[in-house]
Amino acid sequence: MAATAPAFWRHRGFVAVALLPLSCLFGLLAGARRALYRAGSLRVVRSPVPVIIVGNIAVGGSGKTPVVEWLAAHLQAAGRKPGIISRGYGGQVSGAELVPPDGEPARYGDEPVLLARLTGCPVAVGRDRPAVAAELLRCHPECDVLIADDGLQHYRLSRDIEIAVVDAAVLGNGWLLPAGPLREPLSRLSKVDLIVAHGEPVGVPLPAGVPVFPMVLAGTAFRSLRDPETVCDAAAFRGRRVHAVAGIGRPERFFEMLMAMGLEVVPHAFADHHAYVAADLAFAPGEPKLMTSKDAVKCAAFAPAEAWEWPVQARIGSGAIERILEKLNHGRQTA
Repeated sequence: MAATAPAFWRHRGFVAVALLPLSCLFGLLAGARRALYRAGSLRVVRSPVPVIIVGNIAVGGSGKTPVVEWLAAHLQAAGRKPGIISRGYGGQVSGAELVPPDGEPARYGDEPVLLARLTGCPVAVGRDRPAVAAELLRCHPECDVLIADDGLQHYRLSRDIEIAVVDAAVLGNGWLLPAGPLREPLSRLSKVDLIVAHGEPVGVPLPAGVPVFPMVLAGTAFRSLRDPETVCDAAAFRGRRVHAVAGIGRPERFFEMLMAMGLEVVPHAFADHHAYVAADLAFAPGEPKLMTSKDAVKCAAFAPAEAWEWPVQARIGSGAIERILEKLNHGRQTA
């Protein structure tokens, strides 16, 4: 769970219990909204190409961005031409815009810019998901499938496949907002096409009948922010104090990953989607500062000499992409 999340989201204590009536109201409203979309009372916009949703049911980071990167790469390898749509959280786009690979994270959001650079796919952002999808397809009519990053609760855009990314640590006490971190109840997972479990889903009552595929995030080398051609492994930092900088949903996961490499880590946690400035890295001159790709994309322009990125990729259990492709190739005929 994010370091900035309320502490009572972790347990079913007094404060969480006191907020349960509001959670019940939230659940009723969310359920009514879903029912109105299912009944056709609220309009669903159907895209001319299939849409794959990658989302979660909780507030906070669960590893969706690496899953989107993994999915885009596998779809490309299968001969598909995916495009990616996103809200562009933290950005300043008011309508619907394409994201250039060299775009400014402050305008388009850190994750969309990162995905544009990593995948080579067209990426578009905006609050209105159907409008964003339409703009991307207008500019890139060659795209034959859309990946919606964090779109599980955006029911106005139709979907052909739903992938839920689950991290047990993010689910907290398992209660709905505001008593807990859930945007939808755990029962919502029974409606998705597959679940990607980031880490062991200990204590999470996953539904029977929905396939679950494990995921780990793995990297191979650190990359210099000043000179991306310069790489090194963890051995280069052993015996030195390093500063771990992370403005992601779960910074502790990054810190623990570095500690597992045998590094002496000083953690520096920032809020998710933090808008970095040079002053944020103006500490401990000459000492290495290690960060995630999501942070690095915002810090490259003013990074000190000893700033390094740790790029990671999702490794998802065997059979996941085959299931997605089978559903993608045959789902629309019966929809």
